[in-house]
Amino acid sequence: MPSRATTPRKTRRHPWVRLKHEALLDVRLCDLGVTLDGSPLAGDVERLYVELERRGLGFRPHCWLGEEWFSPDGVPGFALPFYLAHPRLRSLERRMMGEVEGGNRNWFMRILRHEAGHALDNAYRLRRRRGWRETFGPASLPYPDSYRPRPGSRRFVQHLGSWYAQSHPTEDFAETFAVWLKPGSRWRREYEGWPAIAKLEYVDGLMAEVAETPAAVRTRVHVDRLGEDTRTLREYYAARLSRHVPTTRRDEDELLERVFTRDPGRRPLRAATFLRRLRPRLHRAIAAREHCGEYLVHQVMRAAIHRSQELGLYVGRGQRRSARHVERILTRLVRAFERSAGRRLIL
Repeated sequence: MPSRATTPRKTRRHPWVRLKHEALLDVRLCDLGVTLDGSPLAGDVERLYVELERRGLGFRPHCWLGEEWFSPDGVPGFALPFYLAHPRLRSLERRMMGEVEGGNRNWFMRILRHEAGHALDNAYRLRRRRGWRETFGPASLPYPDSYRPRPGSRRFVQHLGSWYAQSHPTEDFAETFAVWLKPGSRWRREYEGWPAIAKLEYVDGLMAEVAETPAAVRTRVHVDRLGEDTRTLREYYAARLSRHVPTTRRDEDELLERVFTRDPGRRPLRAATFLRRLRPRLHRAIAAREHCGEYLVHQVMRAAIHRSQELGLYVGRGQRRSARHVERILTRLVRAFERSAGRRLIL
């Protein structure tokens, strides 16, 4: 990650840093010895606290390292994934899963603001309020394993990927809070004319009220702490990969295989790496031509990158020619996604 707002203590040296891939996978999570304090993450957690303070909120969610992003019900804090706490572990995460969730500063801060929304909801028991339920829906609804979002809906804000606000009322609140909290947010202008602006206005008023009252829940408990997990990294990733749902259908695989090859050739260039390089330009180009949001293009391209990694694809022809073909297939995938009534890309 880039330099932080607050300079942390020098990163601790760990004996597993120089281990080769297979040996590193045999290290237990509890033996990694990584901590939030003094890690590259500490400065951005402080940055989150500054953002809360500038919004008039005295609330400070407590954070700890766990196996994934996790905001437990009833706890006014959240876990951050351990692999973000050290460059070697981020590298392993990318190799095993194809990308690192929260792996750059902007993405990390977006998730922090979202998780802070969950923590604040727990601290003040906001979901019990009638106005909260009328605005976002009952938090008691079952949490779905998957959902079918409506990409064109303006009833929800757009913050994290996969139209996450549409998945559950608690996620709708956390996403709305994150948009409201972001420094320099122009939510009144950006969401003018959207039904979602009523949710932002509700959060704006609710936060003014919350700022004047102490939190109802103040526990500092840490749930599923990393130091208590005796699994090896190999077992941890095996469990995650077993839960993974393919992001593309057979026809989408065929489109990717028309452009890329499974033969690495003499100078191998992974298709996933190539797609990441093209991503900024293609986001804008496809969104402008198809008259759709870059948000939709981002989700489709993110899935294509992940699937290319899974299929073991490489660039097998000239890069310029491949880039033209990539733009065509991504355009087809964007159109197919819109026609499919917004089936979820599970990432």
